[in-house]
Amino acid sequence: MLRIAGLTAFFLFFAGSATADIFRYVDENGVVCYTDSPFGKKVEKVMREKQETERPLTTSLSHEYSGYVQKAASRYEIEPELINAIIKTESNGNHRAVSRKGAMGLMQLMPSTASDMNVGNPFNPQENIDGGTKYFKYLLEKFNGDTTLALAAYNAGPKTVEKYRAIPPISETRDYVKKVYALYRGKRSYPVSEPVKKEAPMAIPTPVYKVQLDDGTVLFTNSYLARTAKARF
Repeated sequence: MLRIAGLTAFFLFFAGSATADIFRYVDENGVVCYTDSPFGKKVEKVMREKQETERPLTTSLSHEYSGYVQKAASRYEIEPELINAIIKTESNGNHRAVSRKGAMGLMQLMPSTASDMNVGNPFNPQENIDGGTKYFKYLLEKFNGDTTLALAAYNAGPKTVEKYRAIPPISETRDYVKKVYALYRGKRSYPVSEPVKKEAPMAIPTPVYKVQLDDGTVLFTNSYLARTAKARF
């Protein structure tokens, strides 16, 4: 399996400048490398030099991605409106976007996630949307179809959500889920998934004894009496 090295520092640099072509190649040790200076190596261009200004904040995504969204929606049985809402929240429709942590492209895939979802070029809109939707489908299945928890896991990671068994108490994650829902269906709030509560141990009933005294009196008591004529209820 190919190893991916040095991505975070590299993309931190290019996230700020992003003024040169970016190339991808695999070195002699099998490490996937990204560079703006290929030095004669056999490379594949994954990002062209940015010619236009940054994409402004808009209320809708570019129609150029709609075909990819519809295809991924059909393939993984996810509503296209939800995919659009995730893309909008993650990158505002900028396929060149790179986060401070190294997440890439429209649906902000981390290098490891892109590799797991078989995304060869995370800056390619079609590959990114397919991989991101496939990953969200995986999260939905992992959390038994709970969209709220799947969205929280998309932002904070599945292990964090599993730890709390609810939306983690992280302001960024809570804001993220709210924004996706607002874009998805115009909701200002989201269904809250409460932590799964452990069932309280079943109380053991106190035994009650029926005792017939020597004078014929019948006595019901929860105290154990050394009598021969007693029955437990």
